[in-house]
Amino acid sequence: MGQIEWVREGSTYEIVEAEDPTILGRNLASAAHLVASATAMFFLGFVFAYFYLRSLNSNHLWKPKGVDPSLTLGTIATAAWVIGAIVLWLGLRDRRADRRPQWRVKGAVALALGLAGVAFQIAAWFTVGFGPTEGGFASIYFGWTGFIVLFGLGAAYWLETTLAASIRYRKTLTGSPEPGEASGDAYRTGHDIEDPLSLVPPSLEAVTFYWTYFAALVVIAWIILYLL
Repeated sequence: MGQIEWVREGSTYEIVEAEDPTILGRNLASAAHLVASATAMFFLGFVFAYFYLRSLNSNHLWKPKGVDPSLTLGTIATAAWVIGAIVLWLGLRDRRADRRPQWRVKGAVALALGLAGVAFQIAAWFTVGFGPTEGGFASIYFGWTGFIVLFGLGAAYWLETTLAASIRYRKTLTGSPEPGEASGDAYRTGHDIEDPLSLVPPSLEAVTFYWTYFAALVVIAWIILYLL
């Protein structure tokens, strides 16, 4: 066996740790499930707080008069996320069938819908006539929808990076970039990722799973915050 040279401070640029794309693909799948579990734990805290504070109704200030968020804007925001999940799933089906231009279009539409969901939720904050200190419901409403915006932006960013990689290297036969480009360092002569396009399918699988899971949680939040 040849001698193994480890990367350390001062190592030359010829030493590049090129990881097998299949390993990173499995890591992305695991990451999607871990992030989904973390998201559920955040949301479960608000579900518990909602029903607990509602049952206490201390000084009858659980939901004072006038503390009513916009059902219209909340419904539009939720619908945008759900429709985005459906469109993204259709895009995943196109990618599995190697219909790359079609999935890019659907991916862009899903991204726009996700950002629209965030925008409508932010707009809803500016239309309500109450603040987070006006009762238990108001506190939960702003906290819960705030996390929806936070996790929603994260999902949108994940999809955007996947879509950007697919578009950026679409004209190459193998997806291989110029030397050093995939490493983020123009002076390197090798690649951290030999074929960036090989990571698009597992990344799309992972983000589609998370987006669908997140949309389901948003629907549950919509039912609790607007209908109960």
